[in-house]
Amino acid sequence: MAMRGTLCQQSAKSKRKRILQLSNCNLHPHHNTMTMNSVIRITALLLASLNAANGFHIVLAGGTGKVGRELSSKLVEDGHDVTILCRNAFLAAAPSKVSSDFGWLGQSFLEKYPGIKLRDWDGVGQDWVGWQDDTLSKADCVVNLCGGFTQQREMATERIVRESLRCNPTALQITVAPKDEELRMISNVAVEAKMKRLKLCEDMVSQNCVSYETMRLQANRLEEECDNIKEVIYARLS
Repeated sequence: MAMRGTLCQQSAKSKRKRILQLSNCNLHPHHNTMTMNSVIRITALLLASLNAANGFHIVLAGGTGKVGRELSSKLVEDGHDVTILCRNAFLAAAPSKVSSDFGWLGQSFLEKYPGIKLRDWDGVGQDWVGWQDDTLSKADCVVNLCGGFTQQREMATERIVRESLRCNPTALQITVAPKDEELRMISNVAVEAKMKRLKLCEDMVSQNCVSYETMRLQANRLEEECDNIKEVIYARLS
């Protein structure tokens, strides 16, 4: 056991040394062919391997719905910390649901899973100032579960991407949306416009973030699809 612990310490030290070497390398095009994106990608992978032993910090934006409830509980059971960005943390944590305008997890659910924390982030809740720096800055992965098909979805995606690039550009970004064929089944109004909006949000992430996944899920397979999200997170961060 002592030998194994020594080897793990040596491995961690070598990884940290490699990260420092990458952060100090010369990125001038005439002196080094490694691009900034390459450095960011490699550094993200090395940092992920260091963090895996202690669990990841995963942020779920809009995670107070059915998908957020299922996914957050699975992640916490696996030993990870989860922060849910929500419109009103006070109402989301109330003993019973008091408004259909806001998501709700409930007091008993949060007591059962103390590794789940709620954070206001859009000015509706009690304390939303500074959510970017105290939440995104330490995230290993940000999963965008913001629902709806209105312009609000675009605004939420733009906010997540912009603030992540500012304070934590290496964090894995995952967007989650229904498949096109399923969207046609659950909505019969302005379907083409909604599909374009989903694609726009995915493009916003893929064109700006160095580490990302865009996932299309089936709503009637909640547990299976949450397992798929979890597997993608672990595969990309491990």
